[in-house]
Amino acid sequence: MSDDRVFVKCAWRLIPFMVLLYVVSFIDRTNAGFAALTMNKDLGFSPTVFGFGAGIFFVGYALFQVPANVILERIGARRWVFCILAVWGLLSASNALVRSPTGFYAVRFFLGVAEAGFVPGMWLYLTYWFPRAYLARFTANFMIAVPLSVVIGGPLASLILQMNGVASLHGWQWLFLMEGLPAFLLSFAVLKLLPDRPSRASWLTDEQKRIIAVGLAAEDSPGRSDLWSGLRDPRVLALGVASFCGQASGYGLGLWLPQIVQAMGFSNFANGFIVASFSVAGIPAMIIGGRSSSIRNERIWHVALPLLLSASAFAVAGVMHTNTIVLATLTFGYLFLYSAYGPFFSLPSMFLRGAAAAGGLGLFNTFGALGGFFGPSLFGVLKERNGDYATGLAAAAIGLVLTALIVLAVGRAMTPRRMIEANAKVS
Repeated sequence: MSDDRVFVKCAWRLIPFMVLLYVVSFIDRTNAGFAALTMNKDLGFSPTVFGFGAGIFFVGYALFQVPANVILERIGARRWVFCILAVWGLLSASNALVRSPTGFYAVRFFLGVAEAGFVPGMWLYLTYWFPRAYLARFTANFMIAVPLSVVIGGPLASLILQMNGVASLHGWQWLFLMEGLPAFLLSFAVLKLLPDRPSRASWLTDEQKRIIAVGLAAEDSPGRSDLWSGLRDPRVLALGVASFCGQASGYGLGLWLPQIVQAMGFSNFANGFIVASFSVAGIPAMIIGGRSSSIRNERIWHVALPLLLSASAFAVAGVMHTNTIVLATLTFGYLFLYSAYGPFFSLPSMFLRGAAAAGGLGLFNTFGALGGFFGPSLFGVLKERNGDYATGLAAAAIGLVLTALIVLAVGRAMTPRRMIEANAKVS
C-alpha cells in the first residue's frame, strides 16, 4: 500500500468521528445565540448581560488550553477526550437551570473550562497521524464541523424552540437539554473509536504503522521541541494575536447572528434555517481551500486573501438596509471566512511537534479563546449603545483585516531560504 493510501485510510477512520464530536461541541458552545431569541425576554437579560454571558465561556476556555493539551500529551487522547465530553455534556444541559445573570455567567464559564482541551487537542492529535503535507487538507476536513454545526444546529434549534410549554419547560430550556446530552453519550464511543496513536490502532497493519512512523520522523523540526520552546516561539505569539482578532470577529458575529436575523423581521422558526443557509456554501469552500493550500504548499495567501474578501462582505452588510442584499453579503462573507479555516488553523502545526506542539497549539488557541470572549461582549456593548448591528458588523470586518495583515507579516518575516526549507519539508 502506498504512503498516500495509508494516510487517507487513517483520515477516513478518524476524521468523520472527530467531525461529529466537533459538531456537538460547536453546537453546545453557540446554542446560547438561538436560546437568546426567547431566553433574554423570559429572564430579563439586557444585550450587555447576554453578550458578557455568551463571551465568558471563552475566559474559562482560554485559561485551560495549555494545561489541557499537556494532559492529553501525557495520558493520551482516548481517556482525556472521554473526560472532556462527559463533563461538557452535563454542563451544557445544565444551562436549562439558569435563572439569573450570575447563574448564566457561572455555567458558561465552567462549560468553557470543560471544552478547553477539545479543539487544540484534536489539532495536536492530527500531528500524531499525519505529516505536514496533509495537515492543511485534513485540518480543513476536521474544521468542516464549524459550518456543518450551523447547518444542523440552526434548523434543529428552530424546531426545539417550538417545544415551548412542553412539560412546563421553556423552549430554550429544551434546547439546552436536548443538545447537551449527546456529548455525554458520545464520550463512551471515544473509548472505542479514538486510539491514542497509530501504534495502538488495531485497524492498522505493522507495515502501515511503520509507514506512518517513518513519514513523521522524516520531518521532525530542527532545534528544541520541549514545552517551553513552543510557548515562547514568536511565530506562535504572532499567530495567537491573529487568532484573537479572527475569533473575536467570528464568534462576535456568530453568537449575535440569530438576533441580527430576528431584527430583519423573520420568525424564530425561520431564523434557524436562514442562519444555516449562510454556512451551506462554507462546507465546499472549506474543503477546496484546504486542498488548494496542501496541493500548492502555500498557507499565507490562502488565509489572507479570503479573510480580506470576507471583511469586505461584512462591511457592506453593515451599511445596507435591504434584507436581500444583507443576506447575500453575509453569505459571501461566511463563504470566504470558512475557506481560510484549514490553512489558518494548520499554520502552527507546520513548525511544531511533540511537547512544543502541545504547548504552542494550546497557547495559539488561548489567544483565540480570549477573542471569543471579547467579540460577543463588544458586540453587545455596541448594540446597546447604538441600537443597531451596523457597528458590530464593522468591528467584525476590522478584526478580519487585522488577522490577514498579521498573517501576511508572519509570512514576510520568514526569509526566502526558510520558506524554501519549509516547503521542502512539506513536499
